[in-house]
This record gives sequence, structure tokens and C-alpha cells, in this order.
Amino acid sequence: MILQAAGLALLAALSPTALLVAAVYLGSARPRLIGAVYLAGAIIMSLVMGLVVIAILRNTGLDQHSQRTPRYGLRLGLGLLMLIAGGVLARRKPKPPDPDKKQGLVSRMIADPAPRSAFAVGLLLFAPGITFIAAVQVIATSKASLGLTAVAIVVVVVINVALVWLPLLLHLFAPSATTRYLTAFNGWLRANGNKILIAVLIVGGAIVAGNGIFGLAGG
Repeated sequence: MILQAAGLALLAALSPTALLVAAVYLGSARPRLIGAVYLAGAIIMSLVMGLVVIAILRNTGLDQHSQRTPRYGLRLGLGLLMLIAGGVLARRKPKPPDPDKKQGLVSRMIADPAPRSAFAVGLLLFAPGITFIAAVQVIATSKASLGLTAVAIVVVVVINVALVWLPLLLHLFAPSATTRYLTAFNGWLRANGNKILIAVLIVGGAIVAGNGIFGLAGG
């Protein structure tokens, strides 16, 4: 259960936007403070929403053996949603940059790094996506004990925010090199972020939908 949830959490963690924001914050005047507050927002949002999803799904009884069909039906539905989202993004033609277009909300919030806005950005960026929900539902629909459930949700949350705490950790030991490499990596991420997101949705969707089909077929 934990391995499957961790694998999906790893896919959910592959967020080019989260890493781009980390790079901006670590290049600010107060990199460690701003980065730590950003991480706090990301952890709180991930943890709270993970617990909410678990509470909702367990209150519907999906962790019971008698609910095997609805449980795997849910996984199939989440997988299909991810595949559809990936397909829609793949078919959509990227718009050329418009210099006259106003900046998005996140871009405006990170333009002048400050602790309060960094915390808000962490909350905003780590609002649960389909892949994160798919990871949490693996935990919620298992018959794990309370202790194992707590361990699993902590693992999922830690992995989900990896692109926030990992650059921050590296910055503590090698600030100059971390900032330099993240800045250089930014250009590649900006050019390929959409492709990464599409790949994550399609791969994750195939895994979750396949698991749902296998479970329904074996029921």
C-alpha cells in the first residue's frame, strides 16, 4: 500500500511550477526564510487535504471488503480523468508569449518575495491535484491500521513536496551552486514544463486506471 501510494505521490511531486517558484525564492534576498515559509505552506496544504480525502473516503466505507467494486471503480474513474486531462493538454497548442498580457496570480505573488506571500503560494500551488488524490485514495481504501495510515500519509506528503524541501536542503549545504544550477534549469523547465505535466498525467492515469480495471476484473 505504501509503495503504491509513494509511487503516485512521486508523480504528483513532478511539478515544474513548484520547482520554478523554489528557484525564485532561493535566489531572493532572504532565501532560507522565504524557502522555509514556502515549504510550510506546501506541507500544511498537502497534509490537511490528504487527511480530508482519507476521512471522506473512509466514511463512505470504501476500505471495507464489501466495497471492493466501488473502490476499484473510483480508481478507474480517477485514472480516466488523468488520461483525459493529459490528452486535452497534449492536443492544446501552446500559446505564444504575449508581452502585453498581465501576469498570473502566482507570478505576481512571487515577484516580490516575502514570508506572507510565500506561505500563500505554498498553499495555492499544493492544493490537491488528481494525481495527489489518487495517491491518497490508495491509503484511504486500504484496510491499514491507524498507525500505518499515519506513516503512509506522512510519506506521501514528504514526497509530494520534495521539489520544495530538496532544493532548500541543498541550498543549506551549497547555496551558490544550488542557486546557479536552479537558475540554469529554469529555462529548460519553462520550455518543457507542459510536456512534463502531460507525461505525468498519462503515466499516472494509465497506472491508476489499470489498477482499477485489474481490481474490477478480479472481483
